Order: sequence, then C-alpha cells, then structure tokens
Amino acid sequence: MHIHLLCELLLLTLLTACHTTEPEPPGPDVPDNGEKATVYTTTASGTLFQESYITLRDSEEAHFYKVQLSGESFQSIDGFGLAVTQASCYNLLKMSADDRSAFLREIFCRTKGLGSSLIRVCIGGSDFSLDEFTCCDTPGIKNFAMHPSDEQYLFPVLDEIMRINPDVKIIGSPWSCPRWMKITENGSAPYDRWTGGRLNPAYYQDYAEFFVRWITAMEQRGYPIYAVTLQNEPLNRGNSMSLYMSWQDQRDFIKQGIGPAFQKAGLTTKVLVFDHNYNYDNISSQKDYPVHIFEDPEASAYVAGSAWHNYGGSPSVLDAVHAAWPDKEIYFTEASIGTWNYSFGNCLINDFRDIFMGTLGRYGKGVTLWNLMLDDKGRPNRPGGCTTCFGAVAISSSDYSHKGITRNSHYYNVAHCSKVIKPGAVRLGTTGKGTDALSLQWYRNPDGSYAVLLLNEGSSDGIVNLVTDKHSIACKVPPRAIQSVIWTD
Repeated sequence: MHIHLLCELLLLTLLTACHTTEPEPPGPDVPDNGEKATVYTTTASGTLFQESYITLRDSEEAHFYKVQLSGESFQSIDGFGLAVTQASCYNLLKMSADDRSAFLREIFCRTKGLGSSLIRVCIGGSDFSLDEFTCCDTPGIKNFAMHPSDEQYLFPVLDEIMRINPDVKIIGSPWSCPRWMKITENGSAPYDRWTGGRLNPAYYQDYAEFFVRWITAMEQRGYPIYAVTLQNEPLNRGNSMSLYMSWQDQRDFIKQGIGPAFQKAGLTTKVLVFDHNYNYDNISSQKDYPVHIFEDPEASAYVAGSAWHNYGGSPSVLDAVHAAWPDKEIYFTEASIGTWNYSFGNCLINDFRDIFMGTLGRYGKGVTLWNLMLDDKGRPNRPGGCTTCFGAVAISSSDYSHKGITRNSHYYNVAHCSKVIKPGAVRLGTTGKGTDALSLQWYRNPDGSYAVLLLNEGSSDGIVNLVTDKHSIACKVPPRAIQSVIWTD
C-alpha cells in the first residue's frame, strides 16, 4: 500500500504542469534527452507508470531477441480515452477548481500529461447519470433542447477539457430515444418506458433530426462531434435506459433517417454501427450485426464503421469483419471493471492484451473505456444499471480531493497508449519476435517519432532489441508488465 501511494504521488508530480489558459501547441511529447528513448513501465506487482530512459545504441544487445520494421504500414490511430459520463462530471465538479484542473491536465495535457485524445459522451442520460432523460422528452421534435443536466454537469467539464486539449475527438452515444418515439418490439402499441422497447419507424425522420440538432448544438458550444453510434448496446433489453434495435431496424433507420438527414445538414460526423458485444449477446438472428448493414449498399454508403464492447465474446470476431470489409473502420468504445472481475494485476494485463493490443492489432483506430471517474462506492449510478462498476479512477467521497484519487488499471491502460501513440500515428509491420510471453506493436507518430507498446505476460523478464536503420533499443520488460517506449530515431 505504501509503495502504491509513493508511486501515485510521483505520478501526480510528473503530470500536473500543463496550463489551461491557452490551447496546447502541437509538437512531440518527448523529453530532450539526446540519443535516448523514454520508457514508461507498469507492473502487476505495483510499479506504476515509472519513467526511465534507454540509450540508443549502434549495435544490438547480445542474447536479446530482435524485432525490426518490415516496411508495411496499416491503419492510422485516432486516440485513446475514457467516457465523460454525467457521473464522472458530478464527481469532478465536487472537487475544488484547482484540484479538478490538475486532474484534467493530468489526463488531457499533450506536453506534461497523458495527452488523451478520444472521449465518449452520452447523448442524454445513461446508467451513470443522475436521472433518465433525453433532449426531447416532450412529444414533438420542435421541443428539442439541450437538457439542464448537461448544462449543469457535462458542459463545464467539456469546457475545461477543450481548453486543455482542443483537438480531443468526441464520440456520442444514446442510451435511449425519447419515450414518445418507442413502440413495443412487435410494434403493436406505444411503449412509454425508459428500459427496452423499439424505435417506431414512424419517427425515423424525427429521431434523425434529433441527432442533427444535438450535433449542431454541441458544435456551436465548441465541442466538435467526431462520431456517433446510433444506440448503446442495441441488443441489451435491460439497463436503466435502453432500446432494442436489431440490425434490420438500424439498417432501415440509417437509410430512411440518419443518412439523408446528415447529408442534408452537411454533417461530416462519422456514423458507427452496432456498439455492442463481440458475441452479439448470443442472439443468433443478430450474429454479424454490422456486416449485415455493410452488405446493404444504400445503408453502407452512410456508415464509416463499427463500434464494439467486450462484455461477451472474443476480439477475434474483428478478424472476419475487417477481412470482409477492410474499408470500414473499427473502434472499441466500452469496457468496465468492477466487483465481479477486478484484480489490478489481472485486469492491467488482460485488458491491455485484449482491448488495446487486441483491437489495434485488428485495425482498430481508437479505444475508449467506461467511466473516467466514479467515487469510492462506484457512484453516482442508476437503479437498474451497474451498481458494482469501478471508474478508471475512484475519488474519495469524504473530501473529493486530488490526493484522494485512486488510479485503477484502466487508467494505466489508457496512459500507456495515450502517452506515446499520438493522433494520426500509423501502425507499422515488424519482423522477428520475442518469447511467446512477450508481444509488441510498433507505430510512427506524425512528428516522425516511433512508439512501441510491449506486453510481458510471463514470469521472467522479456528482452528484445527494437532495431531501426540507425539504432537498437534494448528493452527489458519486467514480469507481468506493460511498457511503452517513444523515441526519435
């Protein structure tokens, strides 16, 4: 416990020097250390984002495995981050202005912080808001208006984030359409409930206009919306807010609603389909959900790609999706930790392997995880939602101070990727490998620097030479650890 506290305090010192008064200038996030690579290491046993340096050599370290570039290049990367839910904003706004600013600089500052560049926000309420709501709960799309809850909680936090890093990309996702737009799943009657139901096809145009107005209102406030998904977990009939949206319904809503509405409004916001689990919630008729939509030429023309969660199934599903539709983008948009699965070491290693390297290695362009911040009791949350989830960080509900923050495994997963892989980076092909326990991915940033993610799942050091045309970087990854490396060759 004392070792963890010491590491947390050291991390805080390193990451809280970014000013919020002016936008951050673009540029490499690499200390001026001469011919050295900067290394960040987190271990399952308690080393937390430890910074160190490796001298760039002209020759390889003897007895180390060798990995070098193959000349291939793959997808570009948008970034990594966490969901800025209303629950997260509630907790952030409980902090003092100075403490909140320090924490947000730690996450989003591009020079002294992690440089997180991708976030997810809820379009309306969710299972982590203070109430259930949308932006049009009075029947009639003419009654659309940004909700007072967003005015009170979300917008003040987004204002701070955008001042720190104005290039942050935002993905928006709704948990439900307005209740007056719902019918029963068989279409026989109106369905005036937050949980379950189906979008009435008679309101496709109104709901599409809802998205247009939400995006327009957000952008007028200074929050460009990079992408939207059309329904969070469309196969989930439960949750405090939800809407069952089969692939057939989503396809038709795109063709008859979203696609034409976005085109008419001149919106360039990306449309991502699905936004749910690898196993399609074991609903056989919904298997290959996004592929069915891609196979419809009219719907596919409006769709940039698909979004995924990991509460069931394996990321290997993405192999077939990319193979069949290589022009469609892939994003990972939600995963949680909580009482049902949490062990710092196991979640650190397994999620880095499956969510981060597992998605990126399958042409994923970005990863967002669930709540940025909850309190030490997993609150606030909604009845019928997840009452056992942890945030990426937990803040003490006794004082809401910066020193009362506990950084959980998801914080470090995001930190390792955000710190070295910059928006616009390109994944590179390699030849050679380490041991079976050691895996890596290599990227080139827009400024020309290289970034490498390393994962050692073994019980002994993982050793590898990263070899370029000019240098060799001898990396030693501790047992059960993740490591990220950045350097300019």
